[in-house]
Amino acid sequence: MFRSLIRTALFAAIAVSPAAFAAEKPTIVLVHGAFADSSSWNGVIGQLHKDGYTVVAAPNELRSVKTDAAEVANLVGSIKTPVVLVGHSYGGSVISEAAEGHDNVKALVYVSAFSPEAGETAAGLSGKFPGSTLGPTLAPPVPLSTGGNDLYIQQDKFPAQFAADVPAKDAALMAAGQRPITDIALNEAETTPAWTHVPSWHIYGDADKNIPPKAMAWMADRAKSKKTVVVKGASHVVMVSHPAEVAKLIEAAAKGE
Repeated sequence: MFRSLIRTALFAAIAVSPAAFAAEKPTIVLVHGAFADSSSWNGVIGQLHKDGYTVVAAPNELRSVKTDAAEVANLVGSIKTPVVLVGHSYGGSVISEAAEGHDNVKALVYVSAFSPEAGETAAGLSGKFPGSTLGPTLAPPVPLSTGGNDLYIQQDKFPAQFAADVPAKDAALMAAGQRPITDIALNEAETTPAWTHVPSWHIYGDADKNIPPKAMAWMADRAKSKKTVVVKGASHVVMVSHPAEVAKLIEAAAKGE
């Protein structure tokens, strides 16, 4: 009798598990970009937590597209639920590559981000349309013993260039804590962009000084974006200055809307 009850319970669990999996909220994996860190997602994370989502802010070493994407891919592969991959800035290049080959990635969200085609680079896309003023704000490169250079934004120029719509005190903290990116990463070509077959959503500000808004509009259109949101007056860190709008779009992607 006892064994029969166990078998019945097991069969019931097996019978409902596909539906339960389908109904389960996806895990949101957030990937920061150059000159930022995972704390740039704090406002977005708070909203997603409030709405019942599990969130992981993935570390992004900002060394090269290949190695950064491999680390994010390892994380995605360890998650047993569906995943929504979200990338900011250079993080868009990373999630495009990291999602490839992972069937649990159901959506890609680009937040003021690059969505390169195979063979394209972040640096090349920045210069495809006029509007980026990043170059003159960079500090002298920091040579690396492993080759290449680390790039930083000059701290006194950081607020106006990177975070013009963020309170000055907060922008100064961001400037001091910025994570450098290598020149190698910015000039490394994408190889297998998953946005060509995984649905994508895009959001950016029309006052972005790092990536020209025209470039992001062009990339979103090329990717056949399910929904594109342009935040009026927002800087490159739209997730910091407008976390509610970014979280709303991520949740729309999670629901396939």
